[in-house]
Amino acid sequence: MPGVTLTDDGDYALPVQLLMLLTVLTLAPSILILMTSFTRLVVVFSILRTAIGLQQSPPTQVIIGLSLFLTFFVMNPVFTEIDQAALRPYLDGQLEQAEALEIAAKPIKGFMLQHTRDKDLVQFMDLAGLPSVARPTDVPFHVLVPAYVISELRVAFQIGFMLFLPFLVVDLIVASVLMSMGMMMLPPVMISLPIKLLLFVLTDGWFLIVESLVRGYMS
Repeated sequence: MPGVTLTDDGDYALPVQLLMLLTVLTLAPSILILMTSFTRLVVVFSILRTAIGLQQSPPTQVIIGLSLFLTFFVMNPVFTEIDQAALRPYLDGQLEQAEALEIAAKPIKGFMLQHTRDKDLVQFMDLAGLPSVARPTDVPFHVLVPAYVISELRVAFQIGFMLFLPFLVVDLIVASVLMSMGMMMLPPVMISLPIKLLLFVLTDGWFLIVESLVRGYMS
């Protein structure tokens, strides 16, 4: 990592610092997936592909890539605050490691608390046997992260249900028309799939879905 220097002058010995650095790098994908907007985005796009009736289009790599770059777009204010308030002062030697981690935790904690349902947070507080906290920011990470993920999955499935409805109506109409015409041997998906694609394109579906997802984090 450019700009990261390991020395024996800190609170931890050099091998311990190296172990901590490798641990952070190993957990980075999990942090990106579970503590950002990535979960909601990738679940919604996957449900959308299933609702249209497409199995491999767009490919999984495209869905993950789009979700990743939209995550960077949504999380840019949080990442910028962490970089300016914690990472750069730490690399410049102005902050100790513990202080930098504490400062860096505040923006990401604030983001997760803003999009975590109180009911989910209270549930994990009870499961952990923790008393009520004076401030929401005092909630520990091991309680906040699962509560945030559950809240994100709930919202993603709600959006997915709303996406399924118009395509389900198209499938029902096409199946009814084919049955009324006595065309039992013709698979309804051969007729409904082009209609659903045309409906999605005419309504500018990608624009509407991406806009609603991003604005859901900006509000």
